[in-house]
Amino acid sequence: MSFTVFLGNLPVWVTADDIKSWLASENLVADAVKVIRNPETQESKGFAFIESPNQEEMNAIIRRFDRAPLEDRLLRANPAQPPKSGKGPGKPTTAPMDKNRRPASGAPTQQARRGSTNGRRPQNSSTKQSAFAEELAKAL
Repeated sequence: MSFTVFLGNLPVWVTADDIKSWLASENLVADAVKVIRNPETQESKGFAFIESPNQEEMNAIIRRFDRAPLEDRLLRANPAQPPKSGKGPGKPTTAPMDKNRRPASGAPTQQARRGSTNGRRPQNSSTKQSAFAEELAKAL
């Protein structure tokens, strides 16, 4: 049985090492952390999977990070769902486009989701991580 956590709504600059350090600071255990990236651009897609050793640890990770504030967003954490049949890793899901060139679901465009950082990690990453660490400490 798999004990995998889906961690979503992450800023694009978050790395697996960032997530591992958050888990360690909370005394939570993970067997593996994988941030999902666009295979062409290597930009983060804004979500990750955390493999936990057991059900209790998975639930603790979910309780700790679900709806935790990070920058101007709330993280989402829940048990990962198995891939739907016919879709495997790296196979994007596409929504039909309407005449206004937006996904029919009404989801914001990729550019709109990126915000002011234009999808890139801030240049002064040590300052940003320090501010992030402070913000995460307050939230947790």
